[in-house]
Amino acid sequence: MFVLPLKLYVMLKSALPIACALMSLNAFAQIDIGSRVKNKVNQRVEQKIDQGIDKTLDGTEEEVGKAAKGEKDSKKGKGTDAEENTSGNEGAGSASKSPTAPEKATLKTYGKFDFVPGEKVLVVDDFSNVAVGDFPMDWNTNGSAEVVQVEGKQGKWFMMPKEGVFLPEYINTLPDNFTLQFDLGCNDGFSYYSSRMFLRMMPADQRLRLNEFEVGRNIPNAVDVSFHPSMSNAKGIVTFRNADAGGQEIMNNEVNTGQFQGSLMPFAKVSIWRQGPRLRVYLNEEKVLDIPRAFQPGVQYNTVSFCNDGFGNTDDRYLLGNIRLAVGAPDTRSKLITEGKLVTRGILFDTASDKIKPESFGTLKDIANTLTENPDVKVKIIGHTDSDGDEGTNLELSKRRAQSVKDALTKEFGIDASRMETDGKGESQPSDKNDTPAGKANNRRVEFVKL
Repeated sequence: MFVLPLKLYVMLKSALPIACALMSLNAFAQIDIGSRVKNKVNQRVEQKIDQGIDKTLDGTEEEVGKAAKGEKDSKKGKGTDAEENTSGNEGAGSASKSPTAPEKATLKTYGKFDFVPGEKVLVVDDFSNVAVGDFPMDWNTNGSAEVVQVEGKQGKWFMMPKEGVFLPEYINTLPDNFTLQFDLGCNDGFSYYSSRMFLRMMPADQRLRLNEFEVGRNIPNAVDVSFHPSMSNAKGIVTFRNADAGGQEIMNNEVNTGQFQGSLMPFAKVSIWRQGPRLRVYLNEEKVLDIPRAFQPGVQYNTVSFCNDGFGNTDDRYLLGNIRLAVGAPDTRSKLITEGKLVTRGILFDTASDKIKPESFGTLKDIANTLTENPDVKVKIIGHTDSDGDEGTNLELSKRRAQSVKDALTKEFGIDASRMETDGKGESQPSDKNDTPAGKANNRRVEFVKL
């Protein structure tokens, strides 16, 4: 007597409810679905038992399911947002890569991303001036870390393979309105038993007490946000907690996310936005936290640290890249409509390219809303670059970038193209010095001038 393999038996068992549903439909009332499926199975077992019959039955079950729902092949649905994730998929160190490469990011992917960065850039740290293998001179730690390069990823990364606290000493102000962005990564196959990565925002009187920055300890007046890519439900997790002046916990919360998720999404763009007491946290396009009373009134927050409590797997590590701190509350409507000129550094482009980065969506959306609410307003869009590279090339690039912004506002937000003119000034009108990363970031900007 022939005995079905266990997996095949499970497949047939799962197909029985579908068969029963089909028998209730008029179009299939006279068809013995159970017999047909059984006969088909026997035929395929006899013909392809060495070729993985369970795989072909997956396709059979899918077609039966479509028939039960009245679906037609010509009307197959499109992929979901989850199938169009955009984070990089490369591991770190010697870890292997995930076999499924996610699709490239597009502006539409960030349709829910309403993050708008601060007006003036204070800090840009991409570790480009640090030799691979070195610890950055403007950071402090009670542990060990080094700058590395990651296969398949651009630029350099700050790798933390050990337990410790890591303090960027150049961050010494966190005013009532600021935005902090950075890329966060981990190795492929990050362990459930390894520590979360904590971002801690706190007063200056805590910045030199590295030994007291323990992950399990509440620091007076500190605001903690932590990230972990591998939890028991196979999703990543983001946690929040804050403390009062005595170090007592005020509130905490944790949420699941698929934006930073083990082998599937080992890299994510983190965006932190403070507006007075309010804290918003984004991973890629997803707003994961929005806490209206996160920061304590009257407390001067001006220090940031990254810390972890060690790794259950010795191959695990966290990576940081492209740290960017900006200050100031964006006021698009007032500046453009009342003052007649808006300057934004929140529209970002690929290096030496006019391709707009997906994280620019929030800024573009804010500008588009203002133009939509004021349909009689016309603007000139003017691109500016830093001084890196050839002057003539930068002039041409600035014009192409302005045109890209116009095209995005038209195609993505429906702004009439006749309301917008474009121009570019290249590197000829700097707003800051060109000898620091932050100065260059301020010079790379887009102006909107009311006509």
